[in-house]
Amino acid sequence: MSWWFAHYLSCEQIKRSMTKGERISQFVAELAGGDVGPDEKDMANHPFYRAFFRCWNEQRYYEAHDVLEQLWLKTKPRDADYFKGLIQAAGAFVHLQKRFEQPSHAKHGRRLPPAVRLFRLAERNLSNFTPRHYGLDVAALCELLQKYADQIVASDYETNPWSPQTAPKLEVGSVHPKRPGD
Repeated sequence: MSWWFAHYLSCEQIKRSMTKGERISQFVAELAGGDVGPDEKDMANHPFYRAFFRCWNEQRYYEAHDVLEQLWLKTKPRDADYFKGLIQAAGAFVHLQKRFEQPSHAKHGRRLPPAVRLFRLAERNLSNFTPRHYGLDVAALCELLQKYADQIVASDYETNPWSPQTAPKLEVGSVHPKRPGD
């Protein structure tokens, strides 16, 4: 789309004409404060990878999933399961967050079983990358995912262990994923 033409379009019209990848690149650029693309080679410092953790820590799990999905689609096969596991982990937390926000909603009230399935899939995909990968303590993350899944199963899928106050934080280069109060 040329700029002279875009001048006559509203922001919503421009957004509708962008691909999902372009919208995610724009979102990451806004987070990073500059132009970015999903082709960066230094993965631990890749803007999309860093944006995933920023979104995660801001409890924007759906956006974290979307950002990393763009990177996963362009990744080397050896890292595919790593990114898939992180995406699945974010997806599991989307389920818990929706359940927390609207526990009696017909759809959101049934989100704990899919969350457990995603926690288990994420743990399986990430386990091949322990103890650390691209600056993340993967072993501790796997332990955290297992803990959340086990708590849900132990409650017979009745209790959601997630809340905004206890949401886990992830950091590249951190020793452990952190849960407030741990």
